[in-house]
Amino acid sequence: MVSFFKNAFHMEYRSALNLYQQSIRNYMDWFIYISIGVVFFILFAFYLNRFTKYFYEINRGIDELIQENDTEITLAPELSSTEKKLNAVRQTLEKRKLDAQLAEQRKNDLVVYLAHDLKTPLTSVIGYLTLLRDEPQIPQDLRAKYTGIALDKAERLETLINEFFDITRFNLTQLTLEPERVNLTRMLEQVTFEFNPVLTEKSLRWDLHLAPDIWIICDPDKLERVFDNLIRNAINYSDSDTEILVLTEPSDSNYVRLRVENHGKTISPEKLERIFEQFFRLDTSRSSSTGRAGLGLAIAKEIVELHGGAITAESANEHITFTVKLPIDCQKIV
Repeated sequence: MVSFFKNAFHMEYRSALNLYQQSIRNYMDWFIYISIGVVFFILFAFYLNRFTKYFYEINRGIDELIQENDTEITLAPELSSTEKKLNAVRQTLEKRKLDAQLAEQRKNDLVVYLAHDLKTPLTSVIGYLTLLRDEPQIPQDLRAKYTGIALDKAERLETLINEFFDITRFNLTQLTLEPERVNLTRMLEQVTFEFNPVLTEKSLRWDLHLAPDIWIICDPDKLERVFDNLIRNAINYSDSDTEILVLTEPSDSNYVRLRVENHGKTISPEKLERIFEQFFRLDTSRSSSTGRAGLGLAIAKEIVELHGGAITAESANEHITFTVKLPIDCQKIV
């Protein structure tokens, strides 16, 4: 009987011990799970805090960029690449803003200059026409002189008005191409021929080297304006009794090259760098006939680049050279 109770006690003890050990294991499992969860939460909170800090830093840098501060944007060392990009963007925006302000200032100065100078030729035209009307007995040679002066002033007035229209068109319109197949050689022959009276008046001569029958696909009206501006520029800045070179030659199977060169005062490197800027004029003299709106070369550059070409300017040893590279087919570029 004692043996029976003893065996029963051992069985109960082992059962209780097993149950206790099982409970301990269960608690250990829960403890491990909870510990892992706590560690995960701590790590998550740590990295979330770091990421939040980085986002805050980037957001602060963007705010400084928006506020257009002059100081360099500084971020945490870990964000050095982002810091460099934000500072690069800041410098680019500052340069664009400065360029826009300078262009706007040049335009405003030019408008004031043109508005002022509109009065002078208009006053002269009215004065001489009034004189011719009120004095019918003026000798014929004097009448012809006054008529010629009035005509010159009226032409100057027309030039100034056209410059106003150029300013308006350049700022309010977007240039688009209307391509067609054109004989470039014939176009240049016609454009240069139309300037013959001006060349004779200024004691200038052509030196034409036009390759025969160069056919290209382009917008003829806009390209004609490019050639007109380049030739007019060459005439205005040529020394008397010199030649103006106009040369065309194939660059390769896909491009053609045009060169306009004249003899004149060497342009300084500083002015040469800005020669294609809007409203930049080589001659700032208000009384000079060459002191135009400063849009001709800027518009020429835009038209050439719209065709997929390029235009450059060089000046040395009293020579000024403009080189235009045009694609044979602008439709493959545009």
